[in-house]
Amino acid sequence: MIRHCLLNPGLRAAYGVGPDTSAQLLIIAGANPARLRTEASFAVLCGAAPVPASSGKTNRHRLSRGGDRAANVALYRIALVRMARCRRTREYVARQTAAGRTKKEIIRLLKRAIAREVFRFLTTPVQVPEIADLRPARQTKNITLTAAANHFGVWPAVISDIERGLRRDDAFADAYRQWLTAA
Repeated sequence: MIRHCLLNPGLRAAYGVGPDTSAQLLIIAGANPARLRTEASFAVLCGAAPVPASSGKTNRHRLSRGGDRAANVALYRIALVRMARCRRTREYVARQTAAGRTKKEIIRLLKRAIAREVFRFLTTPVQVPEIADLRPARQTKNITLTAAANHFGVWPAVISDIERGLRRDDAFADAYRQWLTAA
């Protein structure tokens, strides 16, 4: 099961997962392959499993203090990126805020959901679109990075990063491929 995660680039395709966060999550998954049986076990391993903290009339949960703290920080970073940039996550945060949840509770919920998603990426091979054809296609048509960047309204470094696989944006890569084909 873990052999797939080392060969599976799908983790980087998840929204908000950068190279450092994916590396940290791969480290925690690779160091404990026998402990990754379910989504819940992965969440416990990352310290993102809910622990009942109810008393009296309140019914609430808190994050587990156990687990790998670095993996928990990686999930926290992903949650912050999604809260800032992902439309679906911002809508979810607005709904949870309207329901009376605090920001801390919302982040706990997001971290658990992200742990669930990451577990699926780690254990299931995901096909990621290939980008190796972009640079040769641009070069055979004698299109400069600057010309391509001007067409899309981005910096030339963005085009270069997409071509070299340093930046993942599958929708942009598809639009860029279609433009190169039509040019």
